[in-house]
Amino acid sequence: MWKKHIYLSRASAALIYGLLVSVAMNFFWDPGHIYSSGITGLAQLLNSLFKHTPVPITTGTWIFLLNLPLIILAWKQIGHRFTIFTVIAVVCSSVMIRLLHPTVLTKDPIICAIFGAILNGYGTGYALKSGISTGGLDIISLTVRKLTGKSVGTVNIIFNIFIVLAAGLIYGWPYAFYSAIGLFINAQVMDAVYTRQQKMQVMIVTTKPNSVVDCIQSHLRRGITIVHDAEGAYRHDAKTILFTIISRYEIPDLQEALNESDPQAFVSITENVHTIGHFYEPEP
Repeated sequence: MWKKHIYLSRASAALIYGLLVSVAMNFFWDPGHIYSSGITGLAQLLNSLFKHTPVPITTGTWIFLLNLPLIILAWKQIGHRFTIFTVIAVVCSSVMIRLLHPTVLTKDPIICAIFGAILNGYGTGYALKSGISTGGLDIISLTVRKLTGKSVGTVNIIFNIFIVLAAGLIYGWPYAFYSAIGLFINAQVMDAVYTRQQKMQVMIVTTKPNSVVDCIQSHLRRGITIVHDAEGAYRHDAKTILFTIISRYEIPDLQEALNESDPQAFVSITENVHTIGHFYEPEP
């Protein structure tokens, strides 16, 4: 029953992503001549370059075609379940972009860049938060990280710089800057929605360390450092300090664990910490 609920949630996230990116594309990006990031932006670029051919290929179709080799890569290197939901997300976005009738609300490039980025950023962040990928460069990043343990953020940056330059060459350099603004807003909105990658240091001062440790580790797969023989300055009573690193996504689980084990514990959370070494991340 639990797995069925998770699968339905992920399928719903794929549909929501497809709807939001299609609205962003047909209502804002295309009318404003704004390019998205990653494979979606490349699909827009190819559509612009070949739209006057005898048999033009739509942006939605380009998105599907460009993702095909990446989907095969994901099936072989990442996982079958991950790939299935990625296919659902890619198909939903491709079909909805093709079927949703374009509506020109405005051609102001700044408005189109901002609102298109907000819609796409929320949709992508929501999909990632739900445990699915939207395809594209995500698959390359996950594959490289799985095989080498290294990040390929530089590849994403270079790819998006190429998209921005293409916007300038095709529509004029002001549109390159508008697209760059859209890429920045898209990333900020996506980070605000997708909280799994935001790490936080948690310090817990408690008189029930064993109970708290057991309860946290039953809710979260996180290591905990224990500092014994701490002392409260007011009552001079014995305390124990616990340190752990969690993601922002796991805060509700942490709160539930503390409510069960020691509701009187004092908790301090430091945001946006950086870690060196192994930090467990669930498999997609």
